[in-house]
Amino acid sequence: MDSPSGLLTLPGRTFLHFLVYLGQLTALMRELMIAVRSGVWRLKLVAQQIVAIGYGSQAVVIVTGAFTGAVFTFQSYAKFKDFGFETTVGAVVSVALCRELGPVLAGLMVAGRVGAAMAADIGTMKVTEQVDALRVMGVHPVDYLVLPRFLAMMVSMPFLVAESISFGLFASYLVTSFGYDMPSAWYMTHMLDHTNMEDLSIGMIKGFVFGMLITLISCHQGLAAENGAVGVGLGTTRAVVISSLVLLIVNFFLSILLNYVFPIGTV
Repeated sequence: MDSPSGLLTLPGRTFLHFLVYLGQLTALMRELMIAVRSGVWRLKLVAQQIVAIGYGSQAVVIVTGAFTGAVFTFQSYAKFKDFGFETTVGAVVSVALCRELGPVLAGLMVAGRVGAAMAADIGTMKVTEQVDALRVMGVHPVDYLVLPRFLAMMVSMPFLVAESISFGLFASYLVTSFGYDMPSAWYMTHMLDHTNMEDLSIGMIKGFVFGMLITLISCHQGLAAENGAVGVGLGTTRAVVISSLVLLIVNFFLSILLNYVFPIGTV
């Protein structure tokens, strides 16, 4: 029979690893804030990252948002019709996409695509000693590698969330209007009456926060990579997994917090 101390070993070790990891992220965030305040932003690199992150992620975000809106509308309409509430589908889908589905699914897709690329790029530079070469030349790796990606993600992520919401609503409109023959005026009226700027603001805020988390976690995994190609692969996997889990966990607490600022159901 295991002793009480033995039973506490694994949870205790896990908690200590979590504290160490949280400390490393905090240290990276501190260096990043110092780099932001320095004013040396390397706008050419930022523009290149905006193209890679924002423009390059449009396809996956649009497809994800569109089909999420379509299938959510299909399922909602089928059930709401049993209660005679099918005209409210537009309002329900719109609020759900703005507050939850749009930012969360866009964040997960960006974490899978961009987060993995960030960790792989920086990890490859780390194991091939290019990061050490930057230090020898007097260039701080956080300033050169992390800051441009961070700024680019801050610019790109809200637009990607907006695209996810927009195409989700458009697909929802097509399903109701052409799939169920609902008058478009009903859909548009309920959607506009029950969706306001507060709902959209929540989606944009979540997208901004998710972008920060994805960049921070992915770049940290890249800078921590070691042991050659195996370490790069492991860091890339960890970046995607940790980013995705953190997004889902943070989304829960962020939803509670933002609901106090922008209460749902108010006009």
